[in-house]
Amino acid sequence: MIRYVLTRLWQAALTLVLASIVVFFGVRQLPGDPALALAGEEASPERLAAVRADLGLDDSLLVQYWRFVVNALQGDLGQSTRTGTPVTELLGATLPVTLWLALYAIVVAVVVGVALGTLAERYRGRWPEWMANAAALVGLSVPNFWLGILAIVWLAAGLGWFPASGYVPVTSDPVGALHHLTLPALILGTSLAAVIMRQTRASMIETMKTDFVRTARAKGLSRPRVLFRYGLRNSMIVVVTIVGLQLGGLISGAVVTERIFALPGFGKLTLDAVFTRDYPVIQAVVLVITLGYVLINFAVDVLYSVINPKIRVGGTA
Repeated sequence: MIRYVLTRLWQAALTLVLASIVVFFGVRQLPGDPALALAGEEASPERLAAVRADLGLDDSLLVQYWRFVVNALQGDLGQSTRTGTPVTELLGATLPVTLWLALYAIVVAVVVGVALGTLAERYRGRWPEWMANAAALVGLSVPNFWLGILAIVWLAAGLGWFPASGYVPVTSDPVGALHHLTLPALILGTSLAAVIMRQTRASMIETMKTDFVRTARAKGLSRPRVLFRYGLRNSMIVVVTIVGLQLGGLISGAVVTERIFALPGFGKLTLDAVFTRDYPVIQAVVLVITLGYVLINFAVDVLYSVINPKIRVGGTA
């Protein structure tokens, strides 16, 4: 176990280093000059040189990268070249919004996906399975931005069930925060719920064909009891895998949803940073997302052994 943890930590550190190299040198290949964006189109060459020197852009790329790594290890991710605000403050203000949205979307997707998948397996060849498959097909086929617009028109503006935009901090008003995040979370979790539904259904169908299920049925256990006790538990490995792979994707892919519902989250911060060539913010965003992927994958590996005792994190059964 200790050897496995140390190996994963080493792999995580290597992944973060490679990600920092790619993003640092990659963003500097973007067209445009952050000094020019900050100083203005009419700035004199002397003013541009002063801004570049103040931002440290007149040093070589290797010197800039080394300074970035040293400062990052000390918890200093620099300052926004657009506003002058420390990047850590920007992350602290926007990241919780996206995290709450992503976690809410995950809960919605897991509950809906597992319920529909179980229903589809329980009533195979009958109308509940057809309805569940139709719902999954819609979730996979219709873009989130279109569903978001329809939800705002019908559920927010038309029926008034949810607010069309805005955000309330969870710490100040949990009920209000849930009310504002429910509609975006439903839209963001739609496609993930469809994937979970299809995978849960397929996994449960395979599980119900195994020998230990036949033995349980032969001992007199009812099919619904076997379905929930054995089929659903074994299907959770598939669900955990999907959630682990998609949670980081939801954090990084919530840009469109946040723009539609005017949420002040990670997506808005990322877009503003890209448009203004805000190097420190872009670097911090990518590193945070990479770190999130690494931690989530590690947690998924640990959950495997919790769900199925036969699986050991060391790779042996």
